[in-house]
Amino acid sequence: MKFEGIYTPAITPLAVDGSIDKAAFAEVLEYLVESKVHGIIIGGSTGEYYAHTAQERIDLAAQAKDVINGRLPLIVGTGAIRTEDSVAFAKHAKEIKADALLVGTPPYALPTQQEIALHVKAVDAAAGLPIMLYNYPGRMSVGMGEEFFDAVADVKNIVAIKESSGDMNQLHRLAIKRPNIQLSCGWDDQALEFFAWGAESWVCAGSNFIPREHVALYEACVLEKDFDKARRIMAAMMPLMDFLEGGKFVQSIKYGCALNGLSTGGVRKPLHDLDASEKAALEGVVSELKRAIAQITGGA
Repeated sequence: MKFEGIYTPAITPLAVDGSIDKAAFAEVLEYLVESKVHGIIIGGSTGEYYAHTAQERIDLAAQAKDVINGRLPLIVGTGAIRTEDSVAFAKHAKEIKADALLVGTPPYALPTQQEIALHVKAVDAAAGLPIMLYNYPGRMSVGMGEEFFDAVADVKNIVAIKESSGDMNQLHRLAIKRPNIQLSCGWDDQALEFFAWGAESWVCAGSNFIPREHVALYEACVLEKDFDKARRIMAAMMPLMDFLEGGKFVQSIKYGCALNGLSTGGVRKPLHDLDASEKAALEGVVSELKRAIAQITGGA
């Protein structure tokens, strides 16, 4: 599988009682399809997988498969502390004929590089689907290093990596030493650098609510090879990226979706929604971003 374009880790709308709003979830998926993103990820951090029961995750993946119905690639996240749980999510992804898996380091347990490799191999054996690795030491506390990549070199289903370490040296090492693994940007304010180093995809939560602007950066870098234009688009996006890193990431993504008329509900605890001043600030940032990028792209 070749990962190209913008891959959106979809939000999970909630009803008033805190349950998952399945009708609103379907609307989110339809919005993303209509917005012409290139793939959808279910069970990612932006989708609040860590706050879902196992059954909720299984139900969401199955619903996503039914709603998307082959119109876009569906990637299912397998994140979990226990390998057995990740294996169960992978098996279900295979059953519903998902297109690929997102496989990260188990959080909290602090596995060694060899133990991360064994985890990935167990998930791979359970499903046999293409794998996008997910390297996010900021959340998982352990990163995927050279010893890990050497240990999984024989796993043919590993085709890509969402690199979210924020470490530019890691990006350089992957691009130079692991050319067989497709790079996907997982650190938003480095998107331009990822594309310059040969990445052809970007897993970006902001594409939940400003998908066209994210697609515009991808097209400028990868399709048009116009990095002057891309730098201007990236500069216009930086205020949003700074806002999203202000400590309320998922809350901000969900409110951004609400600005587009989508029903999102709140966030599950321990998180809490944006306050009035934060909402107003985000509205201003998004409005200016859209105006600036429309000028750069001619309204595209």
